[in-house]
Amino acid sequence: NDWSLAALQAKKFFTGYLIELSLSIDNLFVFLLIFTYFRVPKDLRHRVLFWGIMGALIMRMVMIFAGAELVERFHWLIYIFGAFLIYTGLKIFKDTEDDFDPSDAGIVRLATRFIKISKEYHGDHFFILKDGVRTGTLLLLVLIVIEFSDLIFAVDSIPAIFGITTNKFIVYTSNIFAILGLRTFFFLLADLADRFHYLKIG
Repeated sequence: NDWSLAALQAKKFFTGYLIELSLSIDNLFVFLLIFTYFRVPKDLRHRVLFWGIMGALIMRMVMIFAGAELVERFHWLIYIFGAFLIYTGLKIFKDTEDDFDPSDAGIVRLATRFIKISKEYHGDHFFILKDGVRTGTLLLLVLIVIEFSDLIFAVDSIPAIFGITTNKFIVYTSNIFAILGLRTFFFLLADLADRFHYLKIG
C-alpha cells in the first residue's frame, strides 16, 4: 500500500543520507588541511566553503543524474561501481603516506598552468585586475582544490548510494542534506583543532 511504499522510500533516503554524511566526514579533515596549508584567513573560510558547497551540489547533480541514467540502461554497471569501491577501500587501507602537500596535487599544477594565479589574498575576491590582466587570487586556487577534493570523494560516495537505490530524487536529496550540514561541522572541527592542537596531527 501507499504507507508501506512511503516508509520504504523514507528508509532509503535516510540510509543514503547516513552513508553520504559518514563518508563526507573525511572531507572535513581534508578541507582543514587545505585551509591550514594555504593559510586561509579565518574570515575568508566561510566564503570558500559556501561556493565550494554550491559547486558540489551542481557537480553531484550532474554525476547522479548521469549515473542513474547509465545504471537504468546498463544494470551491470552496479557491479563495476561495487568493484571500484572495493578497490578504493583497499587502496586507502594500504596507503601509509601520512604527509599531505596540496602543492604537489595535479589540480594545482593544472590550474596554475591555465589560470594566472596571484600568490596573495586580496580580501574575499576570487579575481583581481593586475597590470590590466584578469588574475585569479590565491583564494580562487583554494576553491579549485576544495572542489577537486570533493569531486574525488563524490566518486566514492555516489556509487555507494546507488547500491541502495537508483531513484534520482532520493539519491540527490540525501546528498544535498548531508552536504549542507558539512559547513557547520567544519567550523566545529576547526574550533576543536584550535583548542586541541594535536587534533591536526591525528
